[in-house]
Amino acid sequence: MDKQNLVYFLPLIIWEIIWKGIALWKAARNWDKNWFIALLIINSVGILPIIYIYFFAKKENEKIVWL
Repeated sequence: MDKQNLVYFLPLIIWEIIWKGIALWKAARNWDKNWFIALLIINSVGILPIIYIYFFAKKENEKIVWL
């Protein structure tokens, strides 16, 4: 990979790592096993993690209560 390609791909890689990390954290905390596996396997330049975080992840007031 030459320097010109690195200039384009490095920000995308960083973007994906940040969003994927946040989404994986939320999926693990919410016990969403299917989402966790999908987020771990599918690389979508942050699109799938953003969709999960904003539409499917439980909000703070909807946390799982352990008895």
